[in-house]
Amino acid sequence: MAASCFSFVSLYEKYHVKAFKSCNLSPQSIKLDSETEIHLWHEANNETATKPALILIHGFGANSLWQWRYQVEILSKRFSLYIPDLLFFGKSTTTSSERTEIFQAVCLVKVMEKLGVEKYSIVGTSYGGFVGYRMASLWPDRVEKIVIASSAVNLRLRDNEELIKKSEVEKIEDLLIPVTASGLRTLLSFGVHKLWPVLPDFLMNDMIDSLFIDKREEKIQLLYGLTLGRKNSVDISCLQQEVLVVWGEHDKLFPLEKAYELKELLGEKASLEVIKKTSHTPQIENPKLFNDIVMTFLL
Repeated sequence: MAASCFSFVSLYEKYHVKAFKSCNLSPQSIKLDSETEIHLWHEANNETATKPALILIHGFGANSLWQWRYQVEILSKRFSLYIPDLLFFGKSTTTSSERTEIFQAVCLVKVMEKLGVEKYSIVGTSYGGFVGYRMASLWPDRVEKIVIASSAVNLRLRDNEELIKKSEVEKIEDLLIPVTASGLRTLLSFGVHKLWPVLPDFLMNDMIDSLFIDKREEKIQLLYGLTLGRKNSVDISCLQQEVLVVWGEHDKLFPLEKAYELKELLGEKASLEVIKKTSHTPQIENPKLFNDIVMTFLL
C-alpha cells in the first residue's frame, strides 16, 4: 500500500510528541549490543533521582506515543517515567532472530541497567503485559509493583483459535496487524467499547500505512514467538510483587473471565479492577479512571 504524501496520522503523532515533551520527557535510542537498539522516552534530569521509576510498556498496534498519551501528564508528576518502544515498534530494532516476549523483557532490563536504574514498577498493557509479567517473574528483586492491563498472560491455545473464529479472519495477524480498511474497522470494533464514527477509507488506510505496515513481518513473528498461550494449559506462576490486574468490562480480545482467572493465578498479592463501559483499551477509553486506579495502587 503506497503511503500518501500527506498524512493526518503522522501530523497527529506530532501532537503526541509535543505532549510527551511538555512533560519533560525526551527521546533517546540506547544501543544494547551490536544487534539491538531500543528507543524510549524518559525524563533525563536531576528529578529522576527523587521520584520512583515507572516503566510503561505498550501493546500491539501503534508505538508508545499513541498508547500512553493520556497517562504521561498525570504519572510524570509522581514518577520518573521510562516509556520504551518494544522491538519492531517505533524506532526499536534488532538483527537478532529472537522473537519471544522473554527477549523483549531482557532488552528492557538491559536498558534500565544502562540508565543506572536498579528498581522500578511496571504498567504493561496487552502484549506489554506479557513482557511486564516476564520481567516481574524473572527479576523479582528489580520489579517492585506491576500493573497488568488488558493482558491475558493466562492465555491458552484455544483462546486464540476462538478469537480467530469470532473475528472471521484466517490468521491472528489478519486481526491484530490489519492491511485493509475493513480489517482495521474489525480491529477497532474489538478494541473499543464505544464505536468510533465511520471513518473514510483514505483515513483508515493512512492509519494502516503509518501504524501497522512498518516491520509487519517481524511483528507477525512476535505473535508466533510468544511462549505463553502455546498449549491448552496455563503456564504461569504466582508473582512475588503486589499485582494489579486492570480490565475493560467489555474486552472482546481478552474476555473478562480471563481477568478473574488471572487474579487467582497470580496469588494472594494480586487484586483486580474492572473499568465499566470500556473494552481492550481502558487507558484510552477512560483515562481519568484508569490513571486514578493505577496511581492509587502504585502509591
